[in-house]
Amino acid sequence: MAGGGMDSQLLLLRRQYMQLFEPDFLAWPPPKFLKNTDVQAWLYKHLFDAGRNTRLPPERYQMRVLKQLIAKIEKAIENLQEDGISNELVTRLASFMSRGVPSEFEAVQEKAYVTFTCMPELHGLDGNDDGNDDAPEPTITLLERRHLISGSRTTGFRTWEASLHLGSYLLTEAGSRLVRAKNVLELGAGTGFLSILLAKHLRVNHVTATDGDEGVIEALKENLALNSLNDREKVRTETFGWGHDIKDTWVEQDCNASPYDVVIGADITYDKVAISALVSTLRSLFDMRPKLVVIIAGVVRNAETFQAFRDECARRHFVIEDVEFEPKPMRQQKALFYAAAVPIKILYITSSG
Repeated sequence: MAGGGMDSQLLLLRRQYMQLFEPDFLAWPPPKFLKNTDVQAWLYKHLFDAGRNTRLPPERYQMRVLKQLIAKIEKAIENLQEDGISNELVTRLASFMSRGVPSEFEAVQEKAYVTFTCMPELHGLDGNDDGNDDAPEPTITLLERRHLISGSRTTGFRTWEASLHLGSYLLTEAGSRLVRAKNVLELGAGTGFLSILLAKHLRVNHVTATDGDEGVIEALKENLALNSLNDREKVRTETFGWGHDIKDTWVEQDCNASPYDVVIGADITYDKVAISALVSTLRSLFDMRPKLVVIIAGVVRNAETFQAFRDECARRHFVIEDVEFEPKPMRQQKALFYAAAVPIKILYITSSG
């Protein structure tokens, strides 16, 4: 279905929906479009047809969105003889209602597919240049447990704002230049969003994705497989605890095999207790690779903790530069969607020698 501005509004809605954007804040097209039969057919096909889409959001989420959609269509209809609600949409909602969906408590415990659209904001909503609504957009699909914190208190089972902000930066021309054809080590990889972005869409040479939690690493491996990244020559996963001597370990061996050019990390500076160990590890990595570039993104939830990381880096004589890349307000975001009310910083760190 080609329709210029109409297509762009539907694409935006689909991107938000597949990323499990809060239903109350979805960017719905105007009511006059929603009552259009072609638009309703498009919405069913791309948002609710499980036969065509094997990685749809959880059924409870689908039902919430579908209820809103049908309510909006009903409100928009002025003449029942001329306009109506798609039988497919009505039948889908009736199916949810009759057989039931998991309770809210059950839903938050389950794994959910989350699909992120990975294109520069510069492209906006013009990703499908040929006007084909079925043309695939560059995406990453992850299985997340968005409300789970593991026994080691890791938060690595969901993708957080700093990862999405750093991903948005790496998708820019300036950001992509930093990693293209490079060997990259990720610290605190969590769901693997950034490592997968690098390997799948940003043409890195090799990426080693690490986390301190073994359970998170196992889930990360599953996400790699979901994105057809099974080649160990391209992506390696390992458990990596900070603050320990890395000489004569797998880290040194890995760095010898694929010499690290860049280290990245997102939302790894929120724990004041772990900052000393993190910076100690960065020091060891700089000792192995003096020309290494470190890129750290963090949501400044606690200014004192973020400053403590800066201070510890300065004590180790690292050179820190702030990357000028501000997050857009959520209503202006077109691809990766994340809250921007709290400051998110990206730091570019090198060794002074």
